[in-house]
Order: sequence, then structure tokens, then C-alpha cells
Amino acid sequence: MWTLEAQRWVTRGLPLGIAMLAVLLLTPLAGLVAMALNPEEAIHLSPFPAPHRGGEEGRGLAPLFTPEVQRWSAQILAWAQAYQLDPNLIATVMQIESCGDPLARSSRGAIGLFQVMPFHFGAREDPWDPETNARAGLSYLAEAWRKAGGDVAGALAGYNGGHTVIGRPERWGEETRRYVYWGVGIYEDARRGATQSPRLQEWLEAGGRHLCEQAARRIIR
Repeated sequence: MWTLEAQRWVTRGLPLGIAMLAVLLLTPLAGLVAMALNPEEAIHLSPFPAPHRGGEEGRGLAPLFTPEVQRWSAQILAWAQAYQLDPNLIATVMQIESCGDPLARSSRGAIGLFQVMPFHFGAREDPWDPETNARAGLSYLAEAWRKAGGDVAGALAGYNGGHTVIGRPERWGEETRRYVYWGVGIYEDARRGATQSPRLQEWLEAGGRHLCEQAARRIIR
């Protein structure tokens, strides 16, 4: 059967056989040109996978996190879906904040798994409840991620130092700089699916191991 394109070539004086050969050769080339000129419309032709989006179904947790954090893997994957965040980012924040200890409390009064300040909770909310704590902490993290435009360092800085420091590294205090250093290194290793993280080991040696030992004693097995 003649295609419309072949018919047009024939009307221009080309023999049918040459016209059909021209259509066969030029059609794939036209598709490539269309992709180059308008990649969004031609994305279905691309052989490359779409970039990862937070909470992508089927994306698992990297094995490098400590057992105290791995214990929360099912909840982390569910939270990743709910808040549209990479589960490895959630696990990284939990690792640094509490090492999976739901009863963790900082010297500044931050509470629970994600070390959320009490003023983020309603009067009738239980900040020690893991789901309630995650809702407050991960809502804040998701907003930091959005404000940072998907920049990991910016999102982590915003979680630790407040959203006003996002995009303004000159305003990061020493604590926030350390937080970003630990967090970015651990997260990048986790995102690659590494089984071990040199940055996580640094964090453990710098004091994180005590936090994890405390978590191991408190977590109900």
C-alpha cells in the first residue's frame, strides 16, 4: 500500500520504488530531528529512562544504613510515597537525626525520629508517635526540597537551619555545614545503591555511634 508521503514523491516525478525507499530512509531521520527540536513531545521515543522522582514506586532502601534505621524500612518506603521523597533521603535524615530512635531528644528540645521542635505539633498531637513525628518532619523536608529546587544540599540545609537559609550558604552556621556534609555524602552513597558509606562511617566515629547504641537499647524488637 502506498503511504501519503510516497504518493507525494511520485507526483514530483520519482519512480515508485525510489519514492518508497526515500520514505523508509527519511522517516527515522525525521523522528530524530523532531526529538532534537522538541524533546518533550518526542520523549516517548527516547531510549533513556526518565529521571528519578521522589517516592518512585519500587525504589528500595540502600543497604548501607545502620540496622536501627533499616528497622524502619517499611515505614520509610510508605512515607516516601506519601511525601514524594526519595526513601534514601528520608533514611539519611533519620540516620543523622535519631538513628531510628523514636524517643530521641536533643539538648535543644527536638523530639523523636526526625527531631522535630515541639512548636510544629498541634495541642492534641503526640510528637513521640512515629507517624505524627514523620508527618511534621517530612512535610517540612518536602517543602525544603521544593524550595531548594531538588538540590540535596539546599534541602538538607533548609531542614536543619530553616527554610530561610535555602539558596544562601553564606547564612549556614557551623552545625548546618556539618549536617550538609554528612547528609550529602551519605545520601549520594545510598542513591548509588552502595553497600557501605565512608561518610556514614565518619559520622559514626564523630559521635553517631553513641546515638545508634542508644537507639538499639530503646527500639522494641
